[in-house]
Amino acid sequence: MEQKEEFNRSLGPWLLWGLGVGYVISGMYFGWNLGLPVGGTLGLGVATLLIILLYICFSFSYTELACMIPKAGGAFDYGREALGNAWAYLVGTAQLIEFLFAPPAIAAAIGAYFSLFLPGVDPIWIAIIAYIFFTLLNIIGVKFAASFEFAITILAVFELLLFSGLTFPSFSWEKFSHNPLPNGWSGALSALPFAVWFFLAIEGVANVAEETKDPQKNILRGFGSALATLVVLCGLVFFSSIGVGGWEMIVYPEPGAAASDYPLPLALRKLYGESGWAFHLLITIGLFGLIASFHGIILAGGRASFEFGRANFLPGFFGKIHPKFKTPANALIANTIFGIAALCTGKTSELITLSAFGALLLYFCSMISFFILRKKQPERERPFIVPGKLWMPSIALILSALVLGVSAWQHPILFVIFVLILGSGLVWARSAIFAK
Repeated sequence: MEQKEEFNRSLGPWLLWGLGVGYVISGMYFGWNLGLPVGGTLGLGVATLLIILLYICFSFSYTELACMIPKAGGAFDYGREALGNAWAYLVGTAQLIEFLFAPPAIAAAIGAYFSLFLPGVDPIWIAIIAYIFFTLLNIIGVKFAASFEFAITILAVFELLLFSGLTFPSFSWEKFSHNPLPNGWSGALSALPFAVWFFLAIEGVANVAEETKDPQKNILRGFGSALATLVVLCGLVFFSSIGVGGWEMIVYPEPGAAASDYPLPLALRKLYGESGWAFHLLITIGLFGLIASFHGIILAGGRASFEFGRANFLPGFFGKIHPKFKTPANALIANTIFGIAALCTGKTSELITLSAFGALLLYFCSMISFFILRKKQPERERPFIVPGKLWMPSIALILSALVLGVSAWQHPILFVIFVLILGSGLVWARSAIFAK
């Protein structure tokens, strides 16, 4: 590269923990419970165990890549070194789809939450204001943005612990185990995409590698501590919410009603009613979980788009760093414009599914890159080496392919749209892909 665009290195392990947990934590609040009608408690439980195994194996394998190649593009840069520009385009576009389509879906949920307190305001305008505010927050500086993320993630984690403390005393094994497999064991396969929501986007930790102090050590600490926290929270939320009154109670607000996307308030409503202080506290603080993931994925998405621009896979406008704030301001602004447009479609569930397709393809392709780099560059310095030889990346490769296949089978039309989006970038990236 002729130009030297450099970030400020200001992130330590605690801020990386805050980012890693913050990217994901909204998945504890909504989305996962939609897997209960297809899988039941046992089916979704087994699916969640498989997904935990996937993310443990993937995160450790991905950490090896991130410590070896600490660049803002994450999977894009690993793919480029492994198999060249064409592979990097595929991996990088999958990453962009994940980080571009998840924020508008979460923004819609933020607008819906705030509308409970501002009933006269259209939720979409609240969501747009949130988009603009958090984009500006990210432009101001990564340390400030990460510090904000850390604080709001602490509040979101506290709320989940409080929720578990309020509900576990009423746990009933009889209610928890009622109707455990409504659709047989095939339902466990159908529940896999919903279990992904417990951990989706943790890989965004790698996208701030160029802004991390001593990334060869701190990336591992950030990934490891964030994943451990999320596994514990996942178990607490799963058992404490379902055990109050069975899985049907946290899916359907009323008999015959459509499935809800707010399982935790439904569990508390069962115990305390809608006038109870605990119910209102959860509704209020629950916003922090949504905001943490929304803000964090905006941060990671800006770095992914920046790296695409820096490599000329997007117009050079994307690959510029703000001279004062040292952040990828152009990429952040462009991502926000796209996100607001996607938000205005009102297709929240479709946006979530497209984001999940991007994440799963990213995991699969990243593991291919892992094996290729192990073969092509065996002597390269690796500050962290995944334990257990190659069984962790192998499991991550197999499980990501399985979950992607199941998700495509469940949503064939959206998968075709996903493939078309993957190919659409060839219009502007073709010259860079085939450059020698």
